[in-house]
Amino acid sequence: MEFGIFVQGYVGKRAETDPLAEHKALMEETEYVIQADRSGFKYAWASEHHFLDEYSHLSANDVFLGYLAHATERIHLGSGIFNPLAPVNHPVKVAEKVAMLDHLSGNRFEFGSGRGAGSHEILGFMPGVTDMNHTKELWEETIAEFPRMWLQDEYQGFQGKHWSLPPRKVLPKPYGGSHPAMWYAAGSPPSYAMAAKKGLGVLGFSVQKVSDMEWVLEQYKTAIVDAEPVGDFVNDNVMVTTTAICAPTHEEAVRIAASGGLHYLPSLVFRYHDTFPRPEGFPVWPETLPEYTEELVEVLIEEELLICGDPDEVLRQCKRWEQAGADQLSFGLPVGVPKEETLQTIRLVGEHVIPKIDTDPVHRTSRFRGAA
Repeated sequence: MEFGIFVQGYVGKRAETDPLAEHKALMEETEYVIQADRSGFKYAWASEHHFLDEYSHLSANDVFLGYLAHATERIHLGSGIFNPLAPVNHPVKVAEKVAMLDHLSGNRFEFGSGRGAGSHEILGFMPGVTDMNHTKELWEETIAEFPRMWLQDEYQGFQGKHWSLPPRKVLPKPYGGSHPAMWYAAGSPPSYAMAAKKGLGVLGFSVQKVSDMEWVLEQYKTAIVDAEPVGDFVNDNVMVTTTAICAPTHEEAVRIAASGGLHYLPSLVFRYHDTFPRPEGFPVWPETLPEYTEELVEVLIEEELLICGDPDEVLRQCKRWEQAGADQLSFGLPVGVPKEETLQTIRLVGEHVIPKIDTDPVHRTSRFRGAA
């Protein structure tokens, strides 16, 4: 199993007391990726969101990733996601950004795409549209065109329902042949099988705990066998996200978790991501989850909803994900936790956990691409 981190420019309530909160959040997250690179993580994913106050201010993730391409050496940098729906980002410009980042990073870019998970965000670009299901046909119409734009000397052009382009050379081409690995951000069970059939890796933001891996893998690994890849190769990969806090002692890790305001992020998730299935009994915004206590943190650890503890405990918890079949475990960093304690988590995981689980120095997606 490989390891990654996920960043999204989360500001939260900090802006109420700090006028520089937005700037600090963005700059801190560049530090997290740089430290993850030094600590042996293989992937860093950066979201693309728009209009989502407090939750995510990382709207121009291509710029963010371009900076990180220069600031890092080994870690693969992924769009989690670039939104390729024509009203949001013209597909040709998305193809150009992907290829440019492939050059700047030296083959370290990973292309994650998706349809977006919230009407407040996505329908802001589509005046008059009221149904998020409309986005499915836009994404389906577009996704197979990216490899053609990258691999055809002169792209044959496209005449679709939602966008069109006459024959043109789409430049630059990806660096060194083939193209970056392609991923799809899945928020519902049918999405996993759909992605597998197209040969896409899955960014599994909907997996909450280890036991959820069962239906994820059943949907995905069964379908990937008969994949008809839209790209140059099959990216047989399921990435899942979870929150992680690692400290020298169990007691310190639990204290950090209980004092970090971790209840607020999932409340914002369901405020904005109205296509995600809402758990039974989950409060409706502006009501939020209650603040976490140390007792509740212990329950979340026991229920495998939170990775938290000393290095030995975190190693055991990560091995549970490996045993369940996750190809990549990506940490959504504990937003609200002070910077030094977050950097401590990254360093401790890099020192004590990753070397005992991820023993292959080569990225899985590099092997897939190299075999294309």
